[in-house]
Amino acid sequence: MSKMRPPTPRHKRQEAPRANRARAVAELLPDVGRAAFRRFGFVQSSIVSRWAEIVGPRYAEVSAPESLRFPQGERANGTLTLVVRGAHAAMMQHITPEIIDRVNRFFGYGAVARVIFRQGEVAKRRAPAASPSLRPAPVELGDSLRAIGDPELKAVLEALAAGVAATRGAPVIESKER
Repeated sequence: MSKMRPPTPRHKRQEAPRANRARAVAELLPDVGRAAFRRFGFVQSSIVSRWAEIVGPRYAEVSAPESLRFPQGERANGTLTLVVRGAHAAMMQHITPEIIDRVNRFFGYGAVARVIFRQGEVAKRRAPAASPSLRPAPVELGDSLRAIGDPELKAVLEALAAGVAATRGAPVIESKER
């Protein structure tokens, strides 16, 4: 006959090491946002956050993407639903082929085949505040950066060029040994 051991009390059991590590909130937010956007029909949240870049500021003022739905099991030939302010819906219908072309160019494939318009109120977009460290490129840098069309890329490259121009001599590496 084998002797049975009494069960170990719960408070004395060894806990298994955690499989997940502690993560920063900034690391979790894209996942949370992605789940929320998918719930409302967006596969990529970037279409909402970069709408003004996709269609231009004139059309972004009077429209906003509401959902992007694809046929079952596909990731192409979707239907984009736009909320359009009042009487601007007729104007937006005239430029539907251009909207489809711009959105597909943004995604890099034929993501949208059809656009549906719904009249409603479009929230005013606030212009992003410029970073105080990003100043226009000095005249002595020439016109090489002025030809860049993407304003965000242009601002970053101008800041990089200004930082390079401001440095003097070789970088100094300080040692902590004393």
